[in-house]
Amino acid sequence: PSTTTTTVTNAQLQAMIDQGVNVALATRALTWWNSHVRIVGNDVAYVMIWIELKKKMADKYCPRNEMKKIENEFWNLEVQGTDVTRYNQRFQELVLLCVRTCPEESDRVERYIGGFPDSIHGCVAASKPKTIQEATEMATGLMDKKIRTYA
Repeated sequence: PSTTTTTVTNAQLQAMIDQGVNVALATRALTWWNSHVRIVGNDVAYVMIWIELKKKMADKYCPRNEMKKIENEFWNLEVQGTDVTRYNQRFQELVLLCVRTCPEESDRVERYIGGFPDSIHGCVAASKPKTIQEATEMATGLMDKKIRTYA
């Protein structure tokens, strides 16, 4: 009998792996959640605040040594070149994982601004943004202006 081979690109293979990992993690997390609900009851489980749930999930699924690596990346993250978009995306991913490290919005804003290059850092800091969203809008606008000026 003849066999048919199908070529799979690295990107396709990685997507399949990622999907399998996501399904496996989702299944484990759902099993954990259902067990938690049975133990504490619906009334308690479903009024848990988001930050508390994230902390419980991190305690359950994030080994301490891995969290240390993530926290280290969070504290040292900087804009590479003029790529504020990539910085914003990675910062948002890390801040979700570093709940205990930076629990207050004001601390997150300060850390966020700390990763900017000197060319925009001063202007964003001087605007005294209260939220990450305000700082993001200011930084994106300044970097876009800088790129257009030098283009």
